[in-house]
Formats: sequence, structure tokens, C-alpha cells
Amino acid sequence: MDSVFHPLSDLFAQLGLPSSADEIDAFISQHAPLSSYIALADAPFWSEAQAGFIRESLEMDADWVEAVDHLDARLRSAG
Repeated sequence: MDSVFHPLSDLFAQLGLPSSADEIDAFISQHAPLSSYIALADAPFWSEAQAGFIRESLEMDADWVEAVDHLDARLRSAG
């Protein structure tokens, strides 16, 4: 089975968020750094639907997991 690569811009669009490179950087700057004690899906800035999508992507190792992991890493290292 071939996996599909989704860039961060596609993940942001899927989450219903502005998805240009500048908008993604602004989102990360606004919400980082995310504490290591908080799971990405449990971060307070997600809507219930967004958190559910992130949680499901991670649990099911879905096509989106690489983009979700990338976002997680950027939110934890930025700030």
C-alpha cells in the first residue's frame, strides 16, 4: 500500500485553518512552545473536531500522521 505525503499546508487546510506558509508560521509562533506534558490533540487551541482528527490520525497511523508529527515537533521546538 502506498502512503500519501501531506505537507503542513494540506494539514492546516484539512483542519480548517489558514494554510499559507506565513499563516502556518504565525499559528506556530502564537501557540508554541507546547509543553511536553500536553499531547498535541489535547492542546487547548484545537476545536473538538480538530482534536479528534489529530487523535484519530495518530491512533490509526493514517496518511496524515507524518504531517501531524511535523506540526507537533514544530510546536514543541518553537517559541
